[in-house]
Amino acid sequence: MLRLALTAGEPAGIGPELLVRVAQLPWSAELVALADPAQLADLAARLHLPLQLHSYDPAEPRRHQPGALSVLPVPLAEPVRHGQLNPANAPAVMAMLTRAAEGAESGEFAAIVTAPVQKSVLNQGAVRFTGHTEFFAERVKRPVVMLLVADRLRVALQTTHLPLRAVADAIKPDELSNTLCILHRELRERFKIDTPRIAVLGLNPHAGESGHLGREEIEIIEPVLNAWRAEGMQLIGPLPADTAMVPSRLAAFDAVLAMYHDQGLPVLKYAGFGHAVNMTLGLPYIRTSVDHGTALDLAGQGVADPGSLIAATRLALDLISERQ
Repeated sequence: MLRLALTAGEPAGIGPELLVRVAQLPWSAELVALADPAQLADLAARLHLPLQLHSYDPAEPRRHQPGALSVLPVPLAEPVRHGQLNPANAPAVMAMLTRAAEGAESGEFAAIVTAPVQKSVLNQGAVRFTGHTEFFAERVKRPVVMLLVADRLRVALQTTHLPLRAVADAIKPDELSNTLCILHRELRERFKIDTPRIAVLGLNPHAGESGHLGREEIEIIEPVLNAWRAEGMQLIGPLPADTAMVPSRLAAFDAVLAMYHDQGLPVLKYAGFGHAVNMTLGLPYIRTSVDHGTALDLAGQGVADPGSLIAATRLALDLISERQ
């Protein structure tokens, strides 16, 4: 039986509540929650939802039943106050991620589905952390790509969590080539698209306007695209971001590669917020996540929307099925 590891994320945010809500649905795999079981039980009582917690046993797969979860306990250091960050619990958050990664690397888990974390409090807790994508990349020691998926709209990022002033220096030929290779390969292997059509956005306004607004397109992006076109990739661009990301043009692409975080994600989140999925390409296993943050202002109120975590769990299972 397939097993999915679901990490609860920031305990003061909505992640643990989302796990309780996802547990209410039928699933074709065992869901293993990496979380503090006492917190899950408390949240289920607050939400007036049934939740039977089973101790996770790697040797005995358990078929999922709505209203139940297998739990791999990760105790918190201090009690949670919803919406109030506590650096003392940062090590527990990292322990969830580390254990999930170990299980996926060994084949114990078929996929990892992550609830949101709060980067600031992890760093305050003496944990160097820039994001899930970077965490998993560092573990496997290979390039990875962040991809956001909302139905047929797929937006990948060349750079992820960088200050804007650092983005231009990070656009380098080798890194761009790696990204295109990973994106093309995984669109074929994971999404079963035989000949992916990938739109590549320029870095500068108007894609540099023939060098008048920046030369990254001419000196870096276009040569890399031409090299991969010679190998048979269907690459369109570099395109101006403001005109490429309109519905009539997006329909012609299987994926869009944006040069930086806030170039591509605002459009995707506008189109699919609440049911979009963040996934990491290039890993030897499947990892999906929500498209939103910890929503500290909603934590503990019973109003958090589980739509994105449901979509992330469903996509993970769909991608596993495609591989089998």
